[in-house]
Amino acid sequence: MIRLLIVDDHELMREGLKQLFDDEEDIAVCAEAGSGEEALAVIQEKTFDLVLLDISLPGIHGVELIKKIKEYPNSPPILVLSMHSELQIVKRKLKVGASGYITKDSSTKDLLEAMRKVAHGGRYIAPHIAEKIAFEASAAAPLVPHELLSARELVILRMLGQGRRVNEIAQDLGISSKTVSTHKARLMQKIHIDSDAKLMQYTIAHGMTL
Repeated sequence: MIRLLIVDDHELMREGLKQLFDDEEDIAVCAEAGSGEEALAVIQEKTFDLVLLDISLPGIHGVELIKKIKEYPNSPPILVLSMHSELQIVKRKLKVGASGYITKDSSTKDLLEAMRKVAHGGRYIAPHIAEKIAFEASAAAPLVPHELLSARELVILRMLGQGRRVNEIAQDLGISSKTVSTHKARLMQKIHIDSDAKLMQYTIAHGMTL
């Protein structure tokens, strides 16, 4: 049984959540709080398996409230339930100790999945936020040189790395040797390689010879 504390300053929101969880046999709403101070007082008195936390609260809220909750011995895991989806907000809450983050426009199914996962020691980020974080990370990461190649150039690079000759590649791909040579010259220029030996070293280093 997941012993739940709901922290939200809107009574209608708390009531709606309680009604939502009424049909869930493994979730019991044991307490609710309308402010950060109320939440801290309740956590001192009772044991919970999960805190479902809105970060826009009067008084202590957001990062400060999460930090204070995590200072308690055996503090319950925190799942943030918020209307905000900005990456900086999400990452700050996760960094200071929240185990999950989901937005209020998520489906009931996703919310219940997130609650169960976090309550049992896992972590959860709403899929659309996780996608944003992934794209941000990939955009920040430097490109590997061969990622700039066209699909045909990449195929030819792999075949060259396997020791195939230009005429063999041309026959396999159904194109002329001259076309293969042109692709080879272009791809070597793009990845800044000026010899066949260096090309072979590059493909080996990037696991492209298998």
